[in-house]
Amino acid sequence: MDVELQKLVESGKLTSKAAEQVEKLRPGTFCLHKSWGFGRVAEWNLLLNQIVIDFTGKKSHAMQVQYAAENLTSLSPEHFLARKASDLPSIKKLAAEEPVAIVRSIIDSLGGRASAAQIGEWLVGDVFTEAEWKRWWESTKKLLKASGAFSVPAKKTDSIQLRAEGVSHADELIAAFNKACQPKEQITAAEQITKFHQQFKQPEKLQPIIATIENMAVRNQKLHPELAFELIFARDDLLERLPQLHTTHVGLSLSKLILDEEKRLASILPKLSAAKEKKVMQALPFALGDRWMEFALKLLQGSHGRVVAQIARILSEAGQRDELRLILERSIHEQSATSEMLTWLCGEREKWSELITPELFGAVLAALERERHAALSRASKLHRAFVEDRQLLGQMFASSDIDIARDAVRRLQLSSLFDELTKRSLLARLVRIHPELETMTKGAQPGEKSAQLTVSWSSLEKRRAEYEELVKVKIPENSREIALARSYGDLSENFEFKAAKQMQSVLMRRKADLEEMLHNAQGTSFENVDTSRVSIGTIVTLRNLETNQEETYTILGAWDGDPARRIISYQTAIGQTLIGRGLGETVRLNTDHGSAEFTIASIEPAPSDRTTPAPPLPAESGFEAIIAD
Repeated sequence: MDVELQKLVESGKLTSKAAEQVEKLRPGTFCLHKSWGFGRVAEWNLLLNQIVIDFTGKKSHAMQVQYAAENLTSLSPEHFLARKASDLPSIKKLAAEEPVAIVRSIIDSLGGRASAAQIGEWLVGDVFTEAEWKRWWESTKKLLKASGAFSVPAKKTDSIQLRAEGVSHADELIAAFNKACQPKEQITAAEQITKFHQQFKQPEKLQPIIATIENMAVRNQKLHPELAFELIFARDDLLERLPQLHTTHVGLSLSKLILDEEKRLASILPKLSAAKEKKVMQALPFALGDRWMEFALKLLQGSHGRVVAQIARILSEAGQRDELRLILERSIHEQSATSEMLTWLCGEREKWSELITPELFGAVLAALERERHAALSRASKLHRAFVEDRQLLGQMFASSDIDIARDAVRRLQLSSLFDELTKRSLLARLVRIHPELETMTKGAQPGEKSAQLTVSWSSLEKRRAEYEELVKVKIPENSREIALARSYGDLSENFEFKAAKQMQSVLMRRKADLEEMLHNAQGTSFENVDTSRVSIGTIVTLRNLETNQEETYTILGAWDGDPARRIISYQTAIGQTLIGRGLGETVRLNTDHGSAEFTIASIEPAPSDRTTPAPPLPAESGFEAIIAD
C-alpha cells in the first residue's frame, strides 16, 4: 500500500477498505461517478487528503479521499469508455467496419445488457452525430439479429443482451411465434417473420406457422372478424415472400372473407389499420364482381371518414368518377349526406369544385343539425372544418345570386348551431363575397326590424342572469385586472395587460350580443296554445311512413333546445318544417339515415313554463336599469 495512504489509515482519516479502493484509482486511471459520469484521475494530493479528477464536464475536481473511494468506480483499460478516451479514431473506424463488435464492447462494459438509449448515449457526440447515429443503429440492429449472438427485444426501452450460445435470428422468430398465445401476438410475430424472411434458409420450417395462422383465422371469424382479416393479411404477405409455402385451407382467401362478412364490413373496417383497410377496399371489385360499385356507394354513405376517402379514391381510379359525383350531388340535394362525406368533400373541394355551391351549405347545416339531435358532446370534424376553414363559405357562394346569399344570411342568423362570435365570423365571410349584405348583418336594413325571438320565461331569466353577472361582476373584475396590469409598466412587453385587454374585448362583445338578444326576446309560458296546427309550445308525434315507427318532438322557444330530451327550438330545420302543419299532413325530414317521409300523428300542448316573469325594464332606461340595480 502507498505510504501516504497508510498514514491516512493509521490517523483514522481513511478505512483500510477505502484505501484498497483508492489504490485502484492511481493517476491516469479512468473512472465513473454516478452523477458526474466518466472521468480520469489527474493526481493525488494525499497530504491534503484529496484526489483530483478530470470529469468530462468538470475539470480538476477535488474529492476527499474517503468520498472518492466510496463513490468512484475504476475502469479497466478494456472498458469501452476507456478505449474511446484513449483512442477515439480507432473506435470510429471500428464502428464503421465492425458495428457488431462495438455493440458487444458496450454491452460487455455494462454488465451484459444495454438498451438502445444507453448505447446511443455512449456513441452520440464524439463518434456519431444524432443523424448519423439513427442511420447506423437501424442497419446495426439487423446485423445484431442476424448474428444470433444477441437477444434484440421488440421494445426500444428493453435491454439487448448477449447470449451464452449463438441462436439464429430465424429460430428466434419461430420460437416467438410458437410462444404467442393470442391472435394479436401471433399477428405481430408473423409480421416479424415476413420482415426478415430472407434469413430463413429452410422456408419449409414455416409451413406449420401457415397452418396455425389459418386455423386461428377460422376460429376467430365469427366473434372477432377483424382478427380474421388481419391473420389472412399476415398469411398472404408471408406466402408472397416465400413461394415455397402453401395454404392448408383451400378457399380461405381475402375475397371469400369479404363475401362472408359483407353485411358486417362497415363495422369491421374501422377496426383495421389504414393500410389493411385499403387492401380490403382494393379487393372489393374482385370479391363482389358486378355488385362492387353498388356496395361501395352504400358503404360511402354509412362509414367513417377514412373509409369514405378510401372508397372515393378507388372509385375515381376505377373510372367511376361520374357515378361518385352523381351520388354526392343527390346526397347534397336531398340533404342526406353524412358528416363524414361532407368533411371529406370540403377537404377535397379543389377536385370537386362543381359541388361547392350554396346547396352544399344547406347540406352542411342539415348534417350539423342531425349531430346536435344525436346529442354529440363535442364539436365534430365537420363543425370544425366548416368554421375554421376561412375560405370554404366564400367559395360556396362565390357565384351565387344575391337572393340566395341573403337567404343564407337569414338562416345563419336564426341558427342555434354556432355561438355568437362564430356566427359573426361566418356572416363576415358572406359579406366579403356580397358586400351589399352588410346592412343585414348589422340589423340596419331600411324598413326592417330585428327579428323577434319567442323564448320561454325560464330561458329569458337565465339570459338576464348572465347579463347581470357580466355587467356587475365580470366586467368590473376585468377593469380592475387591466388597471393592475397597467401598473406593472412597459405595456409593449406586458403579457398580463394584453391578456386582460383581450378578455375585455370578449366580454364587451358578449355584452352587446346579450343586449341585442334580450331586446329582441319575447317571453312566453306556452299556455293556451292552438293545437289545431303545429306551433311553438306543442308536442308533435310523427309516424315514419316506411317503418311505421313514431318519433316525438317538443317544439319550444329559441333558447330551449335540449336534443337529449327531444326538445327542439322552433328555429331548427325540423322546427321550421313542422310549424304551421296540421294533423295528418305529410312532411319530409332529414334523419340520421337519410331523407324520410312522416305523417303528423298527434299535436298536443307542451307543459307550460311556471317561471314567474321578471317585471319589464323601464323603456326610458333600457339595459342601464339592470346595471344600475
